[in-house]
Amino acid sequence: MGAEQPLVPQPTAVDFPEFLSIPVRLARNAALFPAKAAVKCEGTTRSWRDFDRRVNRIARSLAGMGVGRGDKIAILAVNSIDYLETFMGGLRAGACVVPLSTMAAADALEKMLDDCDAKVLFLSERYRGLVEPYEDRLGKLIAGGRIAYDFARPGWRNCEDWLASASDDAFSVPIGLLDDFNIIYSSGTTGLPKGILHSHVMRDMLAVRFTAFDYGPDTISLASTPLYSNTTLVSVLATIGVGGTIVLMTKSDVPKFLEIAQRERVTHAMLVPVQYQRILAHPAFDKCDLSSFKVKLSTSAPLRAQIKADCLARWPGRLIEIYGLTEGAGSCTLEANLYPDKLHTVGKPALGSEIVVLDEQGRVLPQGEVGELAGRAPLMMKGYYKQDDKTRELFWHDRDGRLFFKSGDMGKIDEDGFVVLLDRKKDMIISGGFNVYAADLEVLLLKHPDVIDAAVIGVPSDQWGESPMALAVRTPGSIATAEEIRTWANERLSKTQRLVAVEFRDQLPRSTIGKIMKRELRAPYWEGRASKI
Repeated sequence: MGAEQPLVPQPTAVDFPEFLSIPVRLARNAALFPAKAAVKCEGTTRSWRDFDRRVNRIARSLAGMGVGRGDKIAILAVNSIDYLETFMGGLRAGACVVPLSTMAAADALEKMLDDCDAKVLFLSERYRGLVEPYEDRLGKLIAGGRIAYDFARPGWRNCEDWLASASDDAFSVPIGLLDDFNIIYSSGTTGLPKGILHSHVMRDMLAVRFTAFDYGPDTISLASTPLYSNTTLVSVLATIGVGGTIVLMTKSDVPKFLEIAQRERVTHAMLVPVQYQRILAHPAFDKCDLSSFKVKLSTSAPLRAQIKADCLARWPGRLIEIYGLTEGAGSCTLEANLYPDKLHTVGKPALGSEIVVLDEQGRVLPQGEVGELAGRAPLMMKGYYKQDDKTRELFWHDRDGRLFFKSGDMGKIDEDGFVVLLDRKKDMIISGGFNVYAADLEVLLLKHPDVIDAAVIGVPSDQWGESPMALAVRTPGSIATAEEIRTWANERLSKTQRLVAVEFRDQLPRSTIGKIMKRELRAPYWEGRASKI
């Protein structure tokens, strides 16, 4: 597919003359900073020189198996230096890397591995159980294409044995702007998730654009979310591009995050909202020296205004929220320190991005009116891999024929040009013909002193079609009743927004990048009924 004309219009070398590719930048950084740490994880450190050499060995080993430009390699593993080196080695060999979600079910992973046409699979012991049920059916893997990082099993090659004879001399293949860089599978829970195909130029521009967020050779970036997540990759690739140091955590853990941040004098972290909530609430937070932080970034879901305010008050450095799709097509940034009166927004369109608000008929709405957000940017995905029909479902063209992607997010643009997110279109509750945005209700509930977390969903109603119901997590030690909280909320809500019930949960189900899994919350209430879940 790397040689095919992408469905989504792509830039040319004239548009991005500074394009180098991440593997080339990696090699340059190894020459510039040979002894400096490139990546650290669990007590192990790789210098830029050793990191680059290891990447060369992986690239050579893949090339020796016949893996080259446009071929796909998949990784299903825990965060590690080996994982990152495999990712970079695949790119240097010209391959397209497919980092697979460790949260996916075995049957979904089987579909992904078949769909992406992976020739080689790298696997950790921890996730063998997600592969073994169907490993005899992985017919697209080439001979010798099953590589085990840390286990022994017939049919699998030990990674170190596989690399044993490979030279670490410089290795490269020509890489074009539009060559396939990675496929990131969406987090769909039914059917086949969509494979988001990114080009090399889209990824390389991270290294260029993130210098605006103070990324540079002195950056020490703490990565605490999984490497299969676009959230993690954005920050990791930006750090590699500028020659900084990445500190990898094998899993998200608040005490460990604080310990590492203080010890390593971390300057940057890309976090998801639930991490901010948990880190700021931890008893050790105010005792930690976090003065080394230059920038904290938040993405993947809206960061609530009160958490932003708490972060600004207690955590040194800039706080920047980024809103955008993994697919590309327009993003927004909020420099929270500069706009403390706009913490309820996700900021303004970023450099080169355009955002519009559409009604149900695809007409552009004026400022202040609520509709579906659509965006465009100089760099957008090439498309959903082998799913042109799904790619076209995103399309919206303006009067000049320019392509925008519909986001599936409901929101509005305020009088100052800041974007206010309200809800996912599929999560919007339509009660008695009125649109009810769960985000509005959740913001209110979180103002109650006895509520620490909340999600609002639509549940069936014979009278209204569906009605809003809250699932809440109480603050520790609270004895407030569900009815007390419901009454308190309804006194402050409009008639169409009022909650039919409040139910308590010990915790809300979240994905590995912190998104509340509302489909899972809704399912029991809609069982046996036609629904939008």
